[in-house]
Amino acid sequence: MSTESPTDTPETSTVTTVNLTDTASAKVKALLDAEGRDDLALRIAVQPGGCSGLRYQLFFDDRALDGDEKIDFDGVNVVVDRMSQPYLGGAVIDFVDTIEKQGFTIDNPNATGSCACGDSFH
Repeated sequence: MSTESPTDTPETSTVTTVNLTDTASAKVKALLDAEGRDDLALRIAVQPGGCSGLRYQLFFDDRALDGDEKIDFDGVNVVVDRMSQPYLGGAVIDFVDTIEKQGFTIDNPNATGSCACGDSFH
């Protein structure tokens, strides 16, 4: 006779990959409202390229990929693909609007160094 306990289920390692600040969330929502689209999510990915070997990509996406982590920030959906998740654990996405700089910023604790074109990953 076989009995199954709740501990027999496979473990899932759902760790929130990224965090979106309230300012960034409001900006994303404003951009989506301006486009009249509620079917898009903000996709954050790490792609090969740049002087450090990896670079960030942020874009609106209507696709759902196998293995995506989907996080809701007050109605703003953020998705991270399975391959990018290890590189983005604990990263904070913010939006700055100052005289010197305007745009989204990524504060990533996994980036161990920097170069002229961005952060380096090891």
